[in-house]
Amino acid sequence: MNAAASVTVRPLRAEDRPDWAELWTAYLDFYETSVAPEIYDSTFARLLGDDPRDFSAFVAEQDGRLVGLTHYLFHRHGWKIEDVCYLQDLYARPEARGTGVGRRLIEAVYAEADARGAPTVYWLTQDFNETARKLYDRIAVKTPFIKYQRP
Repeated sequence: MNAAASVTVRPLRAEDRPDWAELWTAYLDFYETSVAPEIYDSTFARLLGDDPRDFSAFVAEQDGRLVGLTHYLFHRHGWKIEDVCYLQDLYARPEARGTGVGRRLIEAVYAEADARGAPTVYWLTQDFNETARKLYDRIAVKTPFIKYQRP
């Protein structure tokens, strides 16, 4: 059996907090950033909440251990009637990369978007994230948009 076949993708649960925090910390470290402890508390509560404006999460589990996560959000869009889906965070443990975990997490978000009638799923990544971009180039279309933000 290959590694991807033994991975289960499922919604985040309250008991996942320690593993989720470890994964999210590694994700933030990869992007050379960090957040305060109260952000962890707020984000985790929102991921488990029932406010439709909040993020949701899927995790990838293998042999009782979380090996990946994704956070996503549905929101209105000025150019569409339907909500669209923003996939904000996607992370797989280094030892799980190349096994299909990232693809399975993205496909779970795609399926959730389809179930909710959202015609678009989009996300951002940094130029230097070459490994992930190889996957993204296979399962999505790169747009010409460049992100700007207030300093």
